[in-house]
Amino acid sequence: MIDFKNSSIFKLKPIDTSIARDDFNKFLIDNESIFSGFKTIRDQVVFTNKRIITANVQGLTGSKVDYTSLPYSKVQAFSVETAGTFDMDCEIEIYLGEIGKITFEIKGSFDLIQFNKYISQYVLS
Repeated sequence: MIDFKNSSIFKLKPIDTSIARDDFNKFLIDNESIFSGFKTIRDQVVFTNKRIITANVQGLTGSKVDYTSLPYSKVQAFSVETAGTFDMDCEIEIYLGEIGKITFEIKGSFDLIQFNKYISQYVLS
């Protein structure tokens, strides 16, 4: 599992969901679909209509991957911060009971308003 307490900020770049790791599709349940995907150099994060799934690639060869599933039912609060004039990154903060706050820093062009609507729909239902 990703150590969210010691590595609480994930700097991510948006990716098209069609190029997300094939492994993510193996974890999806009935009526679950990915609506947004992000990556670092080796790791990836996808947001589905049910949860957030992270893939933490480990080791030199990258053959070992740790997957963490964060269900929206455990989200107590969330926050989105748009990019500014000098700070071109936007941020998504998710607050989960025992884990605490997880910050996803998004680099580059990203529709945070639409993303906020998706998250709101799934967390608030």
